[in-house]
Amino acid sequence: MVSTRRSAPAKASQKSGKTAALWRVRPARWLLRWLRRLIVVAALVIVLMVLLYKVVNPPTTIYMISEGRRLGTSVEHTWVSADNIAPVMLRSVVAAEDANFCNHWGFDMVAIRDAIEEGGKRGASTISQQVVKNTFLWHGRNYTRKALEALITPLMEALWSKRRILEVYLNVAEFDEGVFGIDAAARHYFGIGPEALSATQAARLAAILPDPRDRSASKPSSYVRRRAASIQDGAATIARDGRAKCFENG
Repeated sequence: MVSTRRSAPAKASQKSGKTAALWRVRPARWLLRWLRRLIVVAALVIVLMVLLYKVVNPPTTIYMISEGRRLGTSVEHTWVSADNIAPVMLRSVVAAEDANFCNHWGFDMVAIRDAIEEGGKRGASTISQQVVKNTFLWHGRNYTRKALEALITPLMEALWSKRRILEVYLNVAEFDEGVFGIDAAARHYFGIGPEALSATQAARLAAILPDPRDRSASKPSSYVRRRAASIQDGAATIARDGRAKCFENG
């Protein structure tokens, strides 16, 4: 009679093979499980930060901190409510940076298409995207930051009002080396508070935003004067055609 029992060495070899296979699979499963957990935690942190800054004013930003360290001194920055900023300043920055601000959900697809058609020679970043970059992320061009920006921008648009987005933008934007926010900018260039800015002053401040370190609002170059005149006209236009309603009415 032939025995059907497997020999002990064969059983041991089979068990050893299964154990080795399990050890090869388990680390991969463990890594995937923790990767999923990290993604969930990161997503929750981002949502909580966006919700927090909906009602709490960001005390500083990564860029402000890095600039303070680079300059070896504290930067000029004082938070001011949108209610204490001249309405023409809000209209001017929209006219200068994002004329379709009230009509998009964070990304201006028309501007993006135009930028692509022009070979990337012009920017298509909206005020909302700039708020995300300046408030939650860091400066620099890399795929990680752009991916996070693309994820956070629509979330912020869904949770914040347009007025809040514009308020934060004007409070964290750089207007000169070490000068951040509209309150510091108005005092730095004109010696007045942001509530007292005239249409011309507001337009000049908006005109220097793309390149604040090489432009001056108080001593404008011929280019800044021309740019400011165009912005002033644009600010008046969006006031007339209703494109300012979304942030003037909250």
